[in-house]
Amino acid sequence: MSDVRGTNPLYLPPVATRAPLTPAVTSSASSTEAAPLVPCTLGEFTLYFLRLGTLGFGGPIALAGYMQRDLVEERRWLSKQDYVEGLALAQLAPGPLAAQLAIYLGWVRGGVLGASLVGFAFVLPSFLMVLGLAALYVRFGGMSWIRGAFYGIGAAVIAIIARSVHKLVKLTLAKDKLLWTLFAASAVVTAWTESEVVWLFLASGLLALFVKAPPRFGAASSALGAFPLPLWAISGLAGAASLGTLTTIGWYFAEAGAFVFGSGLAIVPFLHGGVVTRFHWLNDQQFLDAVAVAMITPGPVVITVGFIGYLVAGPAGAVVAALATFVPCYLFTVIPAPYFRRFSKNPSLKAFVDGVTAAATGAIAGAAFVLGRRALFDVATVLVALATLGILLRFKKVQEPLLILVAGGVGLVLKGIATP
Repeated sequence: MSDVRGTNPLYLPPVATRAPLTPAVTSSASSTEAAPLVPCTLGEFTLYFLRLGTLGFGGPIALAGYMQRDLVEERRWLSKQDYVEGLALAQLAPGPLAAQLAIYLGWVRGGVLGASLVGFAFVLPSFLMVLGLAALYVRFGGMSWIRGAFYGIGAAVIAIIARSVHKLVKLTLAKDKLLWTLFAASAVVTAWTESEVVWLFLASGLLALFVKAPPRFGAASSALGAFPLPLWAISGLAGAASLGTLTTIGWYFAEAGAFVFGSGLAIVPFLHGGVVTRFHWLNDQQFLDAVAVAMITPGPVVITVGFIGYLVAGPAGAVVAALATFVPCYLFTVIPAPYFRRFSKNPSLKAFVDGVTAAATGAIAGAAFVLGRRALFDVATVLVALATLGILLRFKKVQEPLLILVAGGVGLVLKGIATP
């Protein structure tokens, strides 16, 4: 295993003299877990996610890959089983995948406090960046340079995602033919429908359960005021918004957080239907600008809700939209986590989780195909993607944020926006 000290922007040196916050989980399933887990403090664990939220580009697929690489393979702060369980729960529960995975891993390390600190640290940096960009957008009326930068960034992100998908496949599928079949079916369905179908995840889990570890039926089981705001706080593109609009924003984005499954790919069509078609808060171009901002900033792609909320109702709208979106995903992760973890060693549940994880990985691969088809639409973008992938494969310690910045500069030059 290569040494990442001094080259990885997310590297945090382990503190071996302190006791781990949770008992070490060992497994003989992989060489990664042959060695004992490395202790870390909750502060170090939270700081990692603060840095990931600040420097982690590439959307949910790449972010999930970073967590697997950094926390399981390199630092050994978490076991492979912890990560796989978190990925499965994040796909089963509604809400954004990367944020839920981070929250679950925080819960593994520090319970409810760990989940809360990690979730806040992971989302805060990108929210603040989006808040600043939204303020500039409202002040100066549009950001054509963002689309120029995204021309190159989108292509580079596809290469980062492709490598992350490859690593996730190696981690979750091994040589199990059933899991590969579920993976392929989920990938095809996701690529064909351009959405992630939660019922397919559940069906895959049930199929794996009945094929690999049929349950014994009959055994005992367990189940799971209004106040005035300053004008600047509620002023968006159309001027001051009413408190009724803020309430509508809250309910709508809570619905998005509670009923949309999977990654940002799944939530974007849902948001477009409400923000553009139903409420007419933004036009198509403004909505695309919001998505572009989310893609070129680090952290979870779903933070686009903060940008949209700002355009509609200023900083208050951004805060309401973000809270309404992320609070449901936090609750849907923390509440079932103890039960999910307690019974994770049960052979039937483990088979179910294996099936769900295979389908989830297939959905991620299918989403990567959909994103690639949209981002790689001419010779230049294909060349940028191939160059990025080549660099990633050739130079193992290269920093992804640097590649993102270079690709953004290339996009600006290619689009002729680099100079006034």
